[in-house]
Amino acid sequence: MQKLLRLQRHFQPNQLKNSLSSGFNTHLQKAFSSILIKGGTVVNADHKFRADVIIENGKISEVVRPDDKIQTARNFEKIIDATGKLVMPGGIDPHCHLELPFMGTTAVDDFDIGTKAAVAGGTTSFIDFIIPDSKGLVAGYDDWRQRADKKVHCDYTLHCAITDWNEKISKEMEEIVKRGISSFKLFTAYKGTSFYQNDERMLQIFQRCKELGAVIMVHAENGELIEFNQNRLVKQGVTGPEGHPLSRSDEIEAEATHRVITIANTINVPLYVVHVMKRAAADEIIRAKRKGFVVYAEALAAGLGVDGRNYWDEDWDKAAGFVMSPCIDEDPKTKEYEMRLLATHDLDTTATDNCTFSKQQKRMGHSCFNKIPNGCNGIEDRMSVIWNNGVEKGVLTPSDFVRVTSTNTAKIFNMYPRKGIIQSGSDADIIIFDTEATKTISAHTHHHAGDFNIFEGMKVKGLTETTLVGGRVVFEDGVVKSQPGSGQYVPREAYGYAYEKIPALDAQRRLRETPVDRSGNKPSQKSLEDSVKELNSKIEIYQDKVTQLSWMRSGGFSMETKPLTCKSLMLRNQLH
Repeated sequence: MQKLLRLQRHFQPNQLKNSLSSGFNTHLQKAFSSILIKGGTVVNADHKFRADVIIENGKISEVVRPDDKIQTARNFEKIIDATGKLVMPGGIDPHCHLELPFMGTTAVDDFDIGTKAAVAGGTTSFIDFIIPDSKGLVAGYDDWRQRADKKVHCDYTLHCAITDWNEKISKEMEEIVKRGISSFKLFTAYKGTSFYQNDERMLQIFQRCKELGAVIMVHAENGELIEFNQNRLVKQGVTGPEGHPLSRSDEIEAEATHRVITIANTINVPLYVVHVMKRAAADEIIRAKRKGFVVYAEALAAGLGVDGRNYWDEDWDKAAGFVMSPCIDEDPKTKEYEMRLLATHDLDTTATDNCTFSKQQKRMGHSCFNKIPNGCNGIEDRMSVIWNNGVEKGVLTPSDFVRVTSTNTAKIFNMYPRKGIIQSGSDADIIIFDTEATKTISAHTHHHAGDFNIFEGMKVKGLTETTLVGGRVVFEDGVVKSQPGSGQYVPREAYGYAYEKIPALDAQRRLRETPVDRSGNKPSQKSLEDSVKELNSKIEIYQDKVTQLSWMRSGGFSMETKPLTCKSLMLRNQLH
């Protein structure tokens, strides 16, 4: 009964909202200088083992064998009993858009509410995207930092989108890297907007990213074909949410994925393909990896948890609630296929693309599907959805789970080993995970600001019981205990993990592309006629005669015999 009550409290976000609005702070976090997590099973990306974890001043100081004497020998400010639970690195979401201005409105999950949802679900760090306006990249950076720093409940870092291309942007990219951002994003979708980039621009931007040691990220869909299909469908009277997937076939995502892989490999720059949603696009990733290309790819919680048949739901609000780009595949088997690709390392990370809009905001596109704000929730439910559909179904191991929800993101985006592992010296970003706990996901109980949840009614097994960020207990007993602004910005250096193979691949390419030295075998400048004469003079004239055809002026052939020369050999070969 006690456990049941605890689980019920786990999903009552209004308890926190009411206490904060009333001015009470009894549940808010306290920073402990020393914490002992005892009795649990530590799970890292490579193995799991029984251990106690000691935290001091926000860092993991020791990971030791379980020993009851530790508790009495040292004076810990807080002791967390993790007996029967998993102790794992906190989740890292590599793809979020909190309070993003987009399609005439702004995402309702701001940096406060969105990160409350994150820590409630076991995510301790996330990466948002600077989407700069005409003021440029540095101004965009300042804007995002100013809005996020004072609100976040967990740690965060930033990617930077390139929505224009000129000399100023190229120079500003270097300044952005100096400020701790080593990944840039491009879009091949959204034709007719500032997001869209053609191949010529992409080639130049990819080259610039390599010069700076940055990872290039791409939203890969063929924007030209999407626009063509949208116009065609509207003329046919298709204006509802079903028009969204109908305008974005498998081939549209696969073609763009193949194209950006080809460009990246031509430059030999690390490529990260965001939100791979279709099986055909995933297959392009597999082929590239088999060839040894430096390419990484993410799956989304949406694509791993639900399918796109919802776009045809008779309830317009429900159908519109699933509209995101790329669209969720309507084939229910795709989510199982992508989960297997995570197990085999063909897909690398799991993200959410969290960009939440209310039903009212979605209705901005009631007249036509191409005006529906694109975006869904996921930052709170990602960890449980992936555990339920991956580990509980025997596709992923617990270590696989850590690898695809935390460690790989930390490595690819150069936060490892500060993040993504439980070891001495790493940040104390830790979750206590109850593999037996269950819940039914609902918009009525989630921590998001939105009134819709794409996982509505889904029962999941495996929940985060306690979340620590930098040694601070930010979620416990179903309550978010952190304060806005308690999270930190995490700068990331260039030339990280993703660049480890690049120098060797460049060296191999230089060897292969070395010009052939033909200085000792220069071709003769003699004319063809002189060469034939010289060759004929050296050929022994056979005594036998050959019969050749010679064209008579009269229009017929006559038979005559001539000595066999080089010219006659050439003629004979032509006739035969």
